[in-house]
Amino acid sequence: MSKIILVVAAHTDDEAMGCGGTIARHVAEGDQVHLLFMTDGVGSREVVAEEVAERSSAAQQAAEILGVSSFTNLSFPDNCMDSIALLYIVKEVEVVISKIAPEIIYTHHIGDLNVDHQVTHKAVMTACRPQPGFSVKSIYAFEVISSTEWQTLSVAPFLPNVFIDITDYLAIKMRAAGAYHEEMREVPHTRNLQHIELLAKHRGYSVGIHAAEAFMLVREIKV
Repeated sequence: MSKIILVVAAHTDDEAMGCGGTIARHVAEGDQVHLLFMTDGVGSREVVAEEVAERSSAAQQAAEILGVSSFTNLSFPDNCMDSIALLYIVKEVEVVISKIAPEIIYTHHIGDLNVDHQVTHKAVMTACRPQPGFSVKSIYAFEVISSTEWQTLSVAPFLPNVFIDITDYLAIKMRAAGAYHEEMREVPHTRNLQHIELLAKHRGYSVGIHAAEAFMLVREIKV
């Protein structure tokens, strides 16, 4: 039976890096995947409207590559989400969850260095506080290069306990990440396509498969 999936990401490009292969796998298996972005991902820089449009175009291209059913951007201020009252953000997330009624949510790790990632995780967990008859049964946290691994390890380390085989979907993940080529940097910077592929292979090799995406299971309700 098909499932409804919601990916809640702070910025356009986090979805491709964090769980692009898993999204592609869900779609191939007949599930509906919806994307919810918190910000445009570029507003904190000195940018012009043209650059915002380019990032939006890249997000649309990545969504088409991944085959998602919909994507929404709440347009909160980039890298300043901690300046907005959490309750206001939670209410916006609740509206989307109520409309889509997802069974599974993928979102950021609470320990990421990027403040928008942290706020996004908190908003998801608040919006998903346990209630009778609530649709969400599983919540997973993904890792995003140049944020998850940059945090002080003693704060809240990313300790994956779920590995999803994306061997057959790694090429799609790479194409989706490639749509954000303007966000990539030169090797050996951590944010580059080569590193994205290496991480997928490392996570896979760690559990005896060719490629994987790693997650921390935040909550799972078996019914």
